[in-house]
Amino acid sequence: MIRITIIDDEQHCAEQIVTLLEDYRDKAIISAIHHDADDALRGIAKHHPDVVFLDVQLGQTTAFELLKQLSRIDFVLIFTTAYERYAIQAFQYAALDYLLKPVSKADFERAMGRAITQAEKNYSDERVRLLLGNLSLEGKRKKITVPTGDGMIFLNITDIVRCEADVNYTHIFTISGLKHTVAKTLKYFDELLADNNFFRVHQSHLINLDHIRKYQRTKSGTVIMADNAVIDVSIRRRELFLEKINAL
Repeated sequence: MIRITIIDDEQHCAEQIVTLLEDYRDKAIISAIHHDADDALRGIAKHHPDVVFLDVQLGQTTAFELLKQLSRIDFVLIFTTAYERYAIQAFQYAALDYLLKPVSKADFERAMGRAITQAEKNYSDERVRLLLGNLSLEGKRKKITVPTGDGMIFLNITDIVRCEADVNYTHIFTISGLKHTVAKTLKYFDELLADNNFFRVHQSHLINLDHIRKYQRTKSGTVIMADNAVIDVSIRRRELFLEKINAL
């Protein structure tokens, strides 16, 4: 049985998770419910949960402050939150699950399904450490996670030269010449990397402005990237693009 711990300073929110977990009685057991950070720290050490539902705001303490006090994070984390956008973006960077309050049954089932799969494996706390590191950078992230066939890799954002759309997939090209294909749209990465000097020069192309090798004045403009890719700038994006590169 998978051991579940719920940490939420609002009792009705914790009770909602309890209700949603009733469909998993054959797979999971609730080992503890905590309503404050200090109690949660003691409870985690005592019960050794496999999965933790963690509210982002715990009174005057945040979930991130609580996590930093743990010497080891060997459980699957699912955040429950009504938190502002930057924190949600940080969860996306680290490929961690989060549930927006009030939690819908469909979202809960998706997150719980992934949590059960992860809990049955040797869970690594690397993604949580990545999240905490990202949050300390005041909007500037260092890494993103990219799923692979047998797990995931961690890419330094500064190593990404460009991203190219392929219907509902995105190809990520790095300075080392590697190409990673991800089952996410280019719009997703456009929003994710907006604060890291990336610019969408074309419907199909998102580029790292720090990796532009040359700009050519053609009809709409063309950029040559560090990986020698030649990319057209769309006419409607050209003016804003020129403002961006002139500000570098």
